[in-house]
Amino acid sequence: MEFANKLVLNSGFVFDYTNMLGEGRIKTEDLQEMETAMQKARDAVNEMRASGTAYKHLSKDGTPEPVYFTRLPEIKNGNPNTPVSLQKLKEFGDYLRTNVDAVVFLGVGGSYLGNKVLFDIGAGPSWNSMGEKRRNGYPRIYFSGNNLDAGQCEEIMNELRYWSVHAWPKKKRFKVMLVPISKSGSTLETLASFIYFYEACNKSVMFDTEVTAVTDRNPEAGSPLFALAQKHGWRCFDIKNGIGGRFSVLTDPGLVTAAAIGMNVEELLKGAGDMEEACRMDDVYANPALMNAALKYIASERYGCHIEVFMGYGERLGSLGQWYVQLLAESLGKKHNRNGETVYYGRTPVPAVGTTDMHAQTQLHQDGIRNKVVQFLQIKNMPGDIVLGMPFEEPAFKKYNGLNMSDALAMALDSNAEALNGDRRFNARYVLPEMNAYHLGELFYFLMLSVAYEGELANVDAFDQPGVEAYKKIMKAKFAEHSN
Repeated sequence: MEFANKLVLNSGFVFDYTNMLGEGRIKTEDLQEMETAMQKARDAVNEMRASGTAYKHLSKDGTPEPVYFTRLPEIKNGNPNTPVSLQKLKEFGDYLRTNVDAVVFLGVGGSYLGNKVLFDIGAGPSWNSMGEKRRNGYPRIYFSGNNLDAGQCEEIMNELRYWSVHAWPKKKRFKVMLVPISKSGSTLETLASFIYFYEACNKSVMFDTEVTAVTDRNPEAGSPLFALAQKHGWRCFDIKNGIGGRFSVLTDPGLVTAAAIGMNVEELLKGAGDMEEACRMDDVYANPALMNAALKYIASERYGCHIEVFMGYGERLGSLGQWYVQLLAESLGKKHNRNGETVYYGRTPVPAVGTTDMHAQTQLHQDGIRNKVVQFLQIKNMPGDIVLGMPFEEPAFKKYNGLNMSDALAMALDSNAEALNGDRRFNARYVLPEMNAYHLGELFYFLMLSVAYEGELANVDAFDQPGVEAYKKIMKAKFAEHSN
């Protein structure tokens, strides 16, 4: 049986796994031997779609817990995203655009990483230094609560003070919206930063402070943040049951950031929905997410690739690698399988940015221990292209004349892949036509489905996080002791 080595979707999304196959790497027989397991994984995810449950998945208190991430792309009543919830997000974005000067999002883990990707790709690093017209009226955006870092909090607060003084001649107060994001409503990092900013802003006559809470709104969940929101009459978005933090970027906890910068939420979900359709086919070898999962599983289990490098080519893709670190690590890094057997499964994820990390990590990728699979992300049509001129007469600089930086970036990726391939090093490539809301939603969902399929292949629960709960219990006890 011959494999295409490349899957191309109607949207232009490409999964090229040519360099995962061949001498010293995955063989045709390896994939053929996996076919039955892949069919079972396909059927298990189909059952998950239909029932909203995953085999033997329990919440941290040992009770059955639903798994609804496969329902994120479809906007309908009863799903995590509904016509009402999307309208509420639109109204939130419109309100921020006309009434708010700066938003501080406060969250950690899944309540931060995906939001930062949305901001970096949809807004970019110069967003806060742009004038209001260039931001199309949308507010400046800041992120905190992602670490217990007093210096970071003070830096953001000082910047808010700067902008408040700058705005003083035009208006009486500088309006700040604080958005704490925590499912439990008691996350230490998030609440510590929220309390700091709330107190600091309310102490100053320069600020008019509002709060929008994003938390579990089910009264039975007992979120202190929700109780506070009810007491003060704050706007409140929901963190739905059945959506783990690392899968939450395509629902309210992530979409509040999309709304705050004017990103097209419907297009984001449409991209995810089209990827969902592409991964529903019966042919397991034509399903891009299932093939991605199977290849990584084989590389890990049969060829010792226990490290996965996620290398996006473009500066704005760095946070996407950080988001993927949590997705892969928490989903697949498991001591026990679903039968209770000790397996120590999982790959260590390493984020990288091309070309930056070609000068930092590639020596290890190319010459180090053969325990890595390198996953490249390429954006075919990069925004804001630059063609260099010839400002210097010296002959050494002549070669740069007419250089297209996007072409050079693509050549660097090709060179990296070719060098790895020359030594039979495992590597593959995702290619997106461009990086917009649609293709970002497509990529988010492709990666989520990939870890869900691999969880089935490895027989581990891709939706729990018992290792995280272990340190949280210890930290909670230490914090309680300190508070007393």
